[in-house]
Amino acid sequence: MPSIPQLSRAFAAPLLVLAGCAASFGAAAEGEKIAFFTKNQTNPFFQSVRLGADSAARQMGASVQHYVPTKPDSIPEQLAQIDDVIIRKPSAIVFTPVDYKAMGAGVSKINAAGIPVVNVTDKTEGGKFVAFVGASDHELGLVTGRYLLQALGGKGNFVILEGVKGSLVSADRVRGFNDALKEFPAARLVASQPGNMQRMQGLQVMENLMQSHPQIDGVLAANDAMATGAVEALEGANRKAQIVGINGTKEAVAAITAASSRAASPPCWPSGSCASSRCPRRWCSRPV
Repeated sequence: MPSIPQLSRAFAAPLLVLAGCAASFGAAAEGEKIAFFTKNQTNPFFQSVRLGADSAARQMGASVQHYVPTKPDSIPEQLAQIDDVIIRKPSAIVFTPVDYKAMGAGVSKINAAGIPVVNVTDKTEGGKFVAFVGASDHELGLVTGRYLLQALGGKGNFVILEGVKGSLVSADRVRGFNDALKEFPAARLVASQPGNMQRMQGLQVMENLMQSHPQIDGVLAANDAMATGAVEALEGANRKAQIVGINGTKEAVAAITAASSRAASPPCWPSGSCASSRCPRRWCSRPV
């Protein structure tokens, strides 16, 4: 398990980048309005992304209006929110699609309205963006998976908790997990099921998997919310397994320090902050 100093260093690097982002724009965004789209209100990852956006906006003297579907990952609701935002004409938009394919038409509407838009966390298929702020989800899954497999000596029974079906982020992370598993012939994948990036669904799926599989040595969760649910399920059944998640949420860091989870990927707060920092109109026509 990583030590606290190791975790601090891992969190410090992107925060230093973040500080550079905000400082570069200074007063360029003063008085400007940013519309910030995220997928849902239930995933701690997006809660942290929104906090990062608010922090960066305060530093730049801008304001942020958040647009979050009341029903998690609702395509019709996000499309309606796009129409509403276009009428309001903000200075810029930061956009996480609820569905990377279905939202392409919405982004094209934003482009036609002449509003600069930054894509964050989930790459959208279709439309034009000033910048993309995010990571390689396949690489996150691959490196996170390798870490768990190496920690367990490259052998044992493993389960994967997938995200939302049709989500590019989930698909790429799960592909990374599977690629990591292929590197260790003695590791056996016994199940791979969706927990839809939600803690309670992750808990319920893990409870079902434990009934079907008496021996589970490692859990590869496509995000920290599901990893947290898996921890709770294991504790409720008085069973033990090593767990990894992705996002570096507050709950995941607490689980690592309490030794109930193995690792979490880099923190999500800078994603929102750096995305907001890309938005001032004076900078949107410049290369990224």
